[in-house]
Amino acid sequence: MRFWLRNEEMALEEMVQRLNAVSKNTDEIMHQDIVPLCAADIQEQLKKRFAYLSGGRGQDGSPVITFPDYPAFSEIPDKEFQNVMTYLTSIPSLQDAGIGFILVIDRRQDKWTSVKASVLRIAASFPANLQLVLVLRPTGFFQRTLSDIAFKFNRDDFKMKVPVMMLSSVPELHGYIDKSQLTEDLGGTLDYCHSRWLCQRTAIESFALMVKQTAQMLQTFGTELAETELPNDVQSTSLVLSVHTEKKAKAKEDLHLALKEGNSILESLREPLAESTSHSVNQDQLDNQATVQRLLAQLNETEAAFDEFWAKHQQKLEQCLQLRHFEQGFREVKTTLDSMSQKIAAFTDVGNSLAHVQHLLKDLTSFEEKSSVAVDRARALSLEGQQLIENKHYAVDSIHPKCEELQHLSDHFATEITRRRGLLSKSLELHSLLEMSMKWCDEGIFLLASQPVDKCQSQDGAEAALQEIEKFLETGAENKIQELNKIYKEYECILNQDLLEHVQKVFQKQESTEEMFHRRQASLKKLAARQTRPVQPVAPRPEALSKSPSPSPGSWRSSENSSSESSVLRRGPYRRAKSEMSETRQGRTSSTGDEEESLAILRRHVMNELLDTERAYVEELLCVLEGYAAEMDNPLMAHLISTGLQNKKSILFGNMEEIYHFHNRIFLRELESCIDCPELVGRCFLERMEEFQIYEKYCQNKPRSESLWRQCSDCPFFQECQKKLDHKLSLDSYLLKPVQRITKYQLLLKEMLKYSKNCEGAEDLQEALSSILGILKAVNDSMHLIAITGYDGNLSDLGKLLMQGSFSVWTDHKKGHTKVKELARFKPMQRHLFLHEKAVLFCKKREENGEGYEKAPSYSYKQSLNMTAVGITENVKGDAKKFEIWYNAREEVYIVQAPTPEIKAAWVNEIRKVLTSQLQACREASQHRALEQSHSLPLPTPSSTSPTKGNTRNVKKLEDRKTDPLSLEGYVSSSLPKPPEKGKGWSKTSHSLEAPEEDGGWSSAEELVNSSDAEEDGGVGPKKLVPGKYTVVMDDEKEGPDTLAMRSGDMVEVVEEGAEGLWYVRDLTSSKEGWVSASSLSTLLGKSSSAQCLSSSDSSPGSAVLSNSSSCSEGCPTPFSELQG
Repeated sequence: MRFWLRNEEMALEEMVQRLNAVSKNTDEIMHQDIVPLCAADIQEQLKKRFAYLSGGRGQDGSPVITFPDYPAFSEIPDKEFQNVMTYLTSIPSLQDAGIGFILVIDRRQDKWTSVKASVLRIAASFPANLQLVLVLRPTGFFQRTLSDIAFKFNRDDFKMKVPVMMLSSVPELHGYIDKSQLTEDLGGTLDYCHSRWLCQRTAIESFALMVKQTAQMLQTFGTELAETELPNDVQSTSLVLSVHTEKKAKAKEDLHLALKEGNSILESLREPLAESTSHSVNQDQLDNQATVQRLLAQLNETEAAFDEFWAKHQQKLEQCLQLRHFEQGFREVKTTLDSMSQKIAAFTDVGNSLAHVQHLLKDLTSFEEKSSVAVDRARALSLEGQQLIENKHYAVDSIHPKCEELQHLSDHFATEITRRRGLLSKSLELHSLLEMSMKWCDEGIFLLASQPVDKCQSQDGAEAALQEIEKFLETGAENKIQELNKIYKEYECILNQDLLEHVQKVFQKQESTEEMFHRRQASLKKLAARQTRPVQPVAPRPEALSKSPSPSPGSWRSSENSSSESSVLRRGPYRRAKSEMSETRQGRTSSTGDEEESLAILRRHVMNELLDTERAYVEELLCVLEGYAAEMDNPLMAHLISTGLQNKKSILFGNMEEIYHFHNRIFLRELESCIDCPELVGRCFLERMEEFQIYEKYCQNKPRSESLWRQCSDCPFFQECQKKLDHKLSLDSYLLKPVQRITKYQLLLKEMLKYSKNCEGAEDLQEALSSILGILKAVNDSMHLIAITGYDGNLSDLGKLLMQGSFSVWTDHKKGHTKVKELARFKPMQRHLFLHEKAVLFCKKREENGEGYEKAPSYSYKQSLNMTAVGITENVKGDAKKFEIWYNAREEVYIVQAPTPEIKAAWVNEIRKVLTSQLQACREASQHRALEQSHSLPLPTPSSTSPTKGNTRNVKKLEDRKTDPLSLEGYVSSSLPKPPEKGKGWSKTSHSLEAPEEDGGWSSAEELVNSSDAEEDGGVGPKKLVPGKYTVVMDDEKEGPDTLAMRSGDMVEVVEEGAEGLWYVRDLTSSKEGWVSASSLSTLLGKSSSAQCLSSSDSSPGSAVLSNSSSCSEGCPTPFSELQG
């Protein structure tokens, strides 16, 4: 490092010296060191042209300065005159100026007095050496005569160091100076333009100043670069290198501009010669070209000096950047290798079973594969450091130790992996031996248990069994543990306390098995050696043992630990798929007007929002899966997971992984393909509607997930994961993301549709929106459906859920044995109805206390109506929100009041669709059956019973019946007088009635099973017993061994009607049960009504309309009182 700094100081010093020399040489070239005067400084004075340097030379090379006829010569200030003389005499080279100047003073148009004054002024103020002064005196006769006389008399006044020659004409002048060195106004041929000369002089001097300033600027810049301190990190070093490179580029640009300027000036000086080869170039022009060339040479020298310095400085910065990259990589790799070494050192488990060891070996292999990236990087970084050393990097002393440390860490880690693999291989070998021993023991026990004891009583049977045992014992040499001490010695490196105990248990089992074989062998040998009278021995039956071998200690150990063992050093199976994010491009612009352009911009805005939120959503899902779900399988985090959270990953996260793969691999890419045509995005949704059904599964699992989260939200595992991910929100916020996302799509589709009314994909967008809303409805319905409790059957058997909602319900049952109107004009029941394709369910909504999903309501199942026997009356007088659902030809009528007329209309329409489709199916089936049975005997008309409510076993039978429009096949109760099954209701026989369908009524079982409103008011009839609870009004005098004795005031329950006029009755007071004749029961109960029913206001006096306290379903144990309350 110090060596490098010395080198840079030397390079800077060398550059400074060279650039100082350039500045000095520039001054010398322009004579600035002698006369620091430039044409630009006295440009106005030079423009007066009272004296000029034409470039002509005398015979001995003396420069010629011409003083042309200038009437106002006497008026020129002395300072201006002195500046012009000084500047003109500084232009020729020092060699030419040393010879002396020739002055040509043209006063042919002047007076003698002016001539005298001019000569005296020039002689007194000329700053350089003079060789000859030639004066063209006035040409007028008088003035010429006067000048001759005056010059003779005043000769002493013109005494100068050089001779002054008074010339009368131009030809005399040619005698002293050649015509080619004189300008045209002096009769010469020298081409001279004063303004051109002045421009050239200004340009040359400006270029010389530029060369000098450039050298000084580069000198200052070089000093600044050399004094810059080297940063200690990659980012700062890169920034310094970038800034210095930009400044260097700017300096080089200025340098090239100066070079360009110099070459342009040189080209302009050479232009006259290039235009005409015959053109003669005077000495001053040649001197100007030489001056520019020398200045260009100095500029090139400046560039060379700076380039040499920059190369060294750039190399220093690049090497510094390489060093910072190397140091940063070293820190990262060292941290990774240290962490991996700590992990591999922390895992000392050698396994407790063969499967466990195999799992550990698999995890070790996986860990080694993942860590190979870090190891390979460490080795590559070490080679990179060696390459830097070979390239004579200035920081060799810092790089070399780090390379050695990287090599050491890599070798140490590889050694640890090899050692760990060796231990696990030894453990695998030992556990394989133990497994074989246990398997041998189990097979032996199975063999002993499966030998038939009775057959062994014969000599032949005993010999056969003995041969089986001896043959089996021969296999022990390969499968048994031979010497326990040898095992201890060979596997000492892996034998911990648990494994040692396991080996001892296996060996003990092996010895016990061998002892059993030896005892059996001894017994069989005795039986084979002597044949005694057959005795039937009593032996334990081997069936239990023969079904499955007894579990070995190892298998128990494995099963006990299988739930707690996790994969070693395993990361989750998820990988951050860096999907390429396309840069947003402008959409298609409309060709018609500003409005269409605005809509296109709005569509692109919505599409950008859809894509941005989709990418963020995918990233969030991946973050949750990798940062939480995968970590639940990480053995390093196992100690942080509470007991209630173990093995609950599928409950907590549901099918989030499936959702992530769908969006990452499929849907996001398809959305990105629509970035240029946002209005066509609806097709993406339509093509993937089936895949969106995965959200229904996720939402159905959400209550379980949220309940588990509330129980375990304070688990340290979640806090550690959140800390690693640097999340501000807890996991439950991210578990809600899929629910929020599926609802977000419909909002974005609505926005897109609003701006795409007249576009190509408008219909697809509308259809996609409807489909997404349908999915949301299905998800919402499914959330209600899973909250149903008490339903014994499988809800999926009822077909697709079409609608669900809460209603007020009145019942009006009028047919069959019941002949009741229950609460038809009183307080309604609040019921939540679920309309399926095959049935409609009545449930009671129960609000739950709690938070989140636990606060969601549950639904207690009450009863169901099979759609094959359902009809509807769309309009009920007096209320536009009511409609009727009637069952089995109006035997049961349910008056339903919707919250709004719109909801009622939706339900009526949906029920009508179901009934219409079923009616069509019945007609088609009837026609098909009529064709098949056209040559068979006519079928007898079967009886029909009331469809049972709440019993899903009857659904299939009812579906079979619906194909026959002529009859409904019922269920007839058994005529045998045996007690009904506990918890089941009663059944009765009824026949289908033929009545025209009322206007506004709908049913799917044809007109023959419908009923009108003709029996709206219940008539007077004989009182019939119905199941229910009653109060006994008189004592039973008949007591026998088979009859039930009852007392006045007892509460009894009439359960079921049997055969031969008997009813099965349960005395709720004495808890006794028995059969009672119908006549006796009617006498005992008198006019008592059911304890849980009301009399109809329309019934005749003295008659009570009874309603059973349970539903008319055989499988619905729920009393009707619960349905009401």
